[in-house]
Amino acid sequence: MNKYNVYAIGNALVDMEFAIEDAFLNQMNIDKGVMTLVDTDQQQALYEALAGHSGKMASGGSAANTIIAVSHFGGKTFYSCKVANDAAGDFYVQDLVAAGVDTNLHQEREAGVSGKCIVMITPDAERTMHTHLGISETVSTAELHPDAIAASDYVYLEGYLVTSPSGRAAAIQARQIAEQAGVKTALTFSDPNMVRFFKDGLGEMLGGGVDLLFCNQEEALTWADTDSIETAADALKAVCKRFAITLGKQGALLFDGSDTLQVPATPVQAVDTNGAGDMFAGAFLYGLTHGYSFEQAGRLATKAAAQLVTQFGPRLKPDQHKPLLG
Repeated sequence: MNKYNVYAIGNALVDMEFAIEDAFLNQMNIDKGVMTLVDTDQQQALYEALAGHSGKMASGGSAANTIIAVSHFGGKTFYSCKVANDAAGDFYVQDLVAAGVDTNLHQEREAGVSGKCIVMITPDAERTMHTHLGISETVSTAELHPDAIAASDYVYLEGYLVTSPSGRAAAIQARQIAEQAGVKTALTFSDPNMVRFFKDGLGEMLGGGVDLLFCNQEEALTWADTDSIETAADALKAVCKRFAITLGKQGALLFDGSDTLQVPATPVQAVDTNGAGDMFAGAFLYGLTHGYSFEQAGRLATKAAAQLVTQFGPRLKPDQHKPLLG
């Protein structure tokens, strides 16, 4: 039996989430529904403009949300990332450890600024993100733990790493170590802009094809440059053995390596979609590493994501996970 169910690498970001109106995005000339990289001054200006809006803070980043979900469901996890020796970094490490996740962050941390992400939620529950990666932009192969990778059921790669040369190299090396050790590999496209502007880099991260690919409908269509989900699904089969495409209110389209099936969504009133894809991947990976069939894992994932979007914030509370397994 492996020591870990899922090992992940991604950008470590302290999430600062705010409820806003669409007019605010228009006023600030911000593209809605995507992640945009910004510098320190741009993020600080946005933060000041958000004064007076209600908000909350949590350790985040796409892969971190996924790995914490796996841990809260009862899985064994390891997360490689990079934060600075600052207050935000201290907060991040404490939050990760409290979630029961093993990490490389116990070693001496460098001076600098930890990454932060301002997440803006509009009344339609859509999330828009402005991210300053800070020291996370320099995450590299130095943060990898090959022994932990080799002792895992799955290695999970965050698509956002494609924007950083060192992060992309780390993801590629993590996949290669996993492949050599017979460990299954999974990757998430993370955001439509990653596919739109960094498709070649994502191709490098995918290599000869991962065992499992996660993406949403827009990312799949963008990858295949099509408006047909069937055409997109066929294109994805060239870069992965299996996939899960989230379709929002239509549930998810799954390919288990031989058959394609659609899992329906759980009808809910969404208030915040931030982290829904991360939760979907976390529940799915927990299921696959705990005896669930591919379809059963997909049903758990859609149920968990549906629960998440009914509340504010990118993660469920720890005690909200186990009841979903029933």
